[in-house]
Amino acid sequence: MVDTQEIEVIRAAKSKISEVDFDNLPFGKVFSDHMLLATYENGNWSRGSIRPYGDISVSPAMSSIHYGQSIFEGLKAFKSESNDVLIFRPEQNWERINKSAARLCMPSIPMELFLDGMKQLVDLDRNWVPTDNDCSLYIRPFMFATDPFLGVKPSDSYTFMIITSPVGPYYSKPLHLKVETEYTRAALGGVGFAKAAGNYAAAMLPAKIAQDQGVDQLIWTDAKEHRFIEEAGTMNMMMVIGDTLYTAPLTSTILPGVTRDSFLTLARDAGINIKEESVSTDMLIESIENNSLKEVFGVGTAATTAQVQKLTFKGKTYDLPAVESRTISNSIGGLLLDIKTGKATDNKGWNTKL
Repeated sequence: MVDTQEIEVIRAAKSKISEVDFDNLPFGKVFSDHMLLATYENGNWSRGSIRPYGDISVSPAMSSIHYGQSIFEGLKAFKSESNDVLIFRPEQNWERINKSAARLCMPSIPMELFLDGMKQLVDLDRNWVPTDNDCSLYIRPFMFATDPFLGVKPSDSYTFMIITSPVGPYYSKPLHLKVETEYTRAALGGVGFAKAAGNYAAAMLPAKIAQDQGVDQLIWTDAKEHRFIEEAGTMNMMMVIGDTLYTAPLTSTILPGVTRDSFLTLARDAGINIKEESVSTDMLIESIENNSLKEVFGVGTAATTAQVQKLTFKGKTYDLPAVESRTISNSIGGLLLDIKTGKATDNKGWNTKL
């Protein structure tokens, strides 16, 4: 256990906020004044500290560099019209990071350290939360192994940190996606459900190849047959075929997205027919050709709801229905954003208010 009342707070001597152009925020390149850091050694977590954002010193033999014990989370805080700071569903991210930790043989992070430490950090830097509707404060908790040891075994020591970044929209326009049928993001029994750093490294080459071909991102398919739709880039993928909302079921290859769960919850409340089942590439292409495909979009923390306008499969590109015509993604996605920003009533108790 960690007594967060004892978290040491060392304030930055001078804020950098006056140097930031909040009207032109790139994603993930600007960082707030402070960060949280705690260490795990001899089976115990330190009390942790909030300190000025800055570089850290590590050993060249640090085991996470060599063997990949590194996990992270992503969530957002929004500024409401009444100037409250709202963090969206942080408890879900605490639960998920510990599932990732268990899969990678890392220690669990105490709730007090993760949640209360996060709230103290965000509250200290609350002026960094943008007020524009399309912007937010991106919160990045992460943990990595720190043993200076070149041996393949779980580390005995770890560092947990939280950094924050004011961000604009992740995608500025509807996307062109390519169905990937050669490279694999995740296989059954692997770590696809975890937010492991290595998952994202493995996806970079196929994504770069697609981008060199003029495509924005990939639609990942199953590792065994490349026949069933799984995720869209770094997002959970959703499709509306006829009057039914489809998304892949949660298996060991699918990240259990907090935005995914929130979107499906609101869609069920609205009476939308939902099927959490695998959609084949054959079914997807057939639905395009017979005009039963109404919507394709991704959902995730960074992008929230990202519309897909074009889809390429085996060298053929298809134009998808106009974004303006999409009833489900626009209505549910809009409601979800309104809840996050305090414009709609939070009946679920999803927001943590600071």
